[in-house]
Amino acid sequence: MRTVAAVVALVACVHAGLWLLGREKVNAPNFDGQLASVSYAPFQGNVNPEDGGKAETAKIRQDLTLLSPIAKSLRTYSSTAGVELVPGIAAEFGMRVTVGAWIDKDQKRNEREMRSVVDLAKRHSNVNGIFVGNETIYRGELEPKVGDKLDPEEAEQLKAAKTKQQDAKVREDIGVARLIKMIRQVKRQVNVPVTTGEIYSVWLDHPELVSSVDYIAAHILPYWEGFSDKQVVDQAITIYDKLRRAYPGKRVVIAEFGWPSAGYNFHNAEPGRIEQAVILRDFVTRAQAYGIDYNIVEAIDQPWKIFEGGVGPYWGIFNADRQAKFAWTGPITNPDYWKLGAIALLVSILLSLPILTVASVSFWQTTTLAAAANVVGAWSAALFGYWYGHYFVPGAAFALALGTVLLIPLIVIALARVEEIAAIAFGRKPARLVPLAPPLAPDMPTPKVSIHIPAYREPPEMLKQTLDAVAALDYANFECIVVVNNTPDPAMWMPIEEHCKQLGDRFKFVLANNLKGFKAGALRLADSHTAEDAEVIGIIDADYVVTNDWLRDLMPLFNDPTVGMVQAPQDHRDGHRSPLHAAMNAEYAGFFDIGMVQRNEHNAIVTHGTMVLMRRKAIEAVGGWSSDTICEDTDLGLCLLEHGWQAHYTSKRYGYGLLPDTYDAFKKQRDRWAYGGFQILKKHWRRMLSRDTRLTGDQKREFALGWLNWLGAESVGVVVAILNILWVPVIAFLDISVPDRILTVPIVASFIVSLVHFVALYRLRVKTTRVEMAAAAIAAMSVQWTVARAVAMGLIKDHLPFVRTDKGGGRRKTDFHAFWESVMAALLVAGAITLIETNYKEVREIYIFAFVLLVQALPFAAAVVIALWERSRINDFAVLEGYRATFATLARRARLAKVTQSVAPQQIAAKQPELTQ
Repeated sequence: MRTVAAVVALVACVHAGLWLLGREKVNAPNFDGQLASVSYAPFQGNVNPEDGGKAETAKIRQDLTLLSPIAKSLRTYSSTAGVELVPGIAAEFGMRVTVGAWIDKDQKRNEREMRSVVDLAKRHSNVNGIFVGNETIYRGELEPKVGDKLDPEEAEQLKAAKTKQQDAKVREDIGVARLIKMIRQVKRQVNVPVTTGEIYSVWLDHPELVSSVDYIAAHILPYWEGFSDKQVVDQAITIYDKLRRAYPGKRVVIAEFGWPSAGYNFHNAEPGRIEQAVILRDFVTRAQAYGIDYNIVEAIDQPWKIFEGGVGPYWGIFNADRQAKFAWTGPITNPDYWKLGAIALLVSILLSLPILTVASVSFWQTTTLAAAANVVGAWSAALFGYWYGHYFVPGAAFALALGTVLLIPLIVIALARVEEIAAIAFGRKPARLVPLAPPLAPDMPTPKVSIHIPAYREPPEMLKQTLDAVAALDYANFECIVVVNNTPDPAMWMPIEEHCKQLGDRFKFVLANNLKGFKAGALRLADSHTAEDAEVIGIIDADYVVTNDWLRDLMPLFNDPTVGMVQAPQDHRDGHRSPLHAAMNAEYAGFFDIGMVQRNEHNAIVTHGTMVLMRRKAIEAVGGWSSDTICEDTDLGLCLLEHGWQAHYTSKRYGYGLLPDTYDAFKKQRDRWAYGGFQILKKHWRRMLSRDTRLTGDQKREFALGWLNWLGAESVGVVVAILNILWVPVIAFLDISVPDRILTVPIVASFIVSLVHFVALYRLRVKTTRVEMAAAAIAAMSVQWTVARAVAMGLIKDHLPFVRTDKGGGRRKTDFHAFWESVMAALLVAGAITLIETNYKEVREIYIFAFVLLVQALPFAAAVVIALWERSRINDFAVLEGYRATFATLARRARLAKVTQSVAPQQIAAKQPELTQ
């Protein structure tokens, strides 16, 4: 216990050390004066003036109390919706104001705005300038549109345009001319300088606009040109100098300069709090030194500006809560860094506490688990920081909440898989796994076993093999009851009836047509024909050929009166039929050699309805076989555990069945298991939460994680994939709501954990080749859609019919059995391509999201690969062997040719026999 606690503490200390080393501390020029001017919009939170929001006098006064010590002047962008109150209140604080008239396509509003700025300039002596419009030309607000009323001169200009480029230029020139008229209209009525705010390229392209204003008000925002934070200030000053040279003698003001503190990158431009602080401090000190007049955009974050992309709300030097984002003097650091570090460590320690309860945990096992807990702790801190440092409209908040909710089960599953990796790779060897048992001693009791074989439309020859193997068991005291149910064709049951007679009195044949209850109904019928003195019931599927030592080895375990069940693994004898069948067999083996072995350590195995021995008394105590699920075996096994019975598992193979004939049959079997599993979850979850069960905490945990790991992982994976497909057009064509890496990276990380889990544990536990392991991985991924669909059906339907799995080679289907998977794979790949091709801004989160879509496409693509593989020539060992021989021959010839070129001719004859052997 102390050692484990010490390791957990050590990992936490390493985590804390990484936070200490990762703290960013940057130096920048100090600025202890007042800013020349800052842009100010007096709106609170998500109040949007475009939706009728209005500024309030008291709030403006509070804001100017905050701003007046650091800024000499304010710039506003409109003079209605309460913004007209700013100059009067600013006068109380000794601040000057450059007022703005917002100009757009609404002519009536434009007139109101211009009247208002004229009135403000006349009434308030602290109004030192007027902006008629803000990026009006850049946005094309005054360009003539189809249906607009044109004066004769404008109509003549448009008529003269011959090409699209000429037409666009003429329309822009008309917009400039219209704006100039507005500017002159205002200038005639006031005695303060009048200008308009435009990006610098507009000023360079339109000298006529320069001539109409009192000074050039240039917007220089290198973020929108994709410059890195190291280039920004130099670029701004370079542009300023370019304007000065283009228009000598004209006053130039940098009317907008700034940098966002959050949002997405734009090419090489990276937003961030530290980047914002460094850039602004560097700029204002250099501007002051060079005598550049400037305005910083902006004073306070405006969360309603989501229309300006991911960075729109984050240009303020104060956040929306009116808290300063950085200091203007001293080293620059993230003021919230240590808070996030504390959250990360706290969550990490809380997640590490369960490690202290694990018995006999090794050093490396503890280290692995604690490291995983600390990684999740760091992610939790990042998620909290993202939530705390961003603004959300209701839709965005819902999207983040939904994404987080969907990520939680994936993270829990990833932690469970890390735990399983640690337990198998670094933990103690299995303690409860049944070893190879010695033969029964002569004086050891041999309780009677009644072997039940339910058969539903099974091929007679296959079932005969099963019966012959039972007849050869090295155990004297048994009977065998064959229940052929709902099989009206005499050709399928009469040979079995005759074969049972030939095998002797121990074999009982029961025919039951119109039997209800699926397999459970057949097993209940078998119970009614069971000998009175039978103490143990053995169940095997109709296709299973048991080894003769099955009962001899495992029956001694029932000498312990608390043992209610002994389970042996499933295996198959026809993996040689095709490479696809070999892949199926390897995929099944993972569950029986990995998952079942680990669950057995906690007496929490999943019962499967073949190769299982059950104490008759235990079956009767829990009410027998139930038909309310289509996985009656797993249901009964869980009932036995809920009543306190012990279960044992052995990984030794005591029987070999047949694999599904086709990929379609493989999927139908998995669908039945998943649907039945969900039925069992719905049936038992209340019992597991109540005190009326004898399940231990470890047993409950294993079943809960088992359901989540299988049913949850596949279902959540499909749900997230569908949601992401639906979201692609929103990102690609509306340019909004790009999922942040805080939500996308965990999806990739979860996939990597699953891949490592599969490869590592197969290498450690499953006897298979690397090629078979890879094929098994593809087969395992390929049923994601199948499992998710079964869970969805379980949510909306309580009962579906039992579907038999085709076995025995009786059918060979050539249809394509991955249609919906191919649709999903195609949509995900197409979505990724669309995002990459439309990501003109080179936003990193979009590239990450596109990669996530490709990762999510893999399970669906796996189904397509298998469906195509099944129908191809390479699904034949003989063909593969032919290819291998051909490649080997080509390789020998290549080696011979290489030697021929590198050795003397007289040496070739001596080497050739050796090379061709």
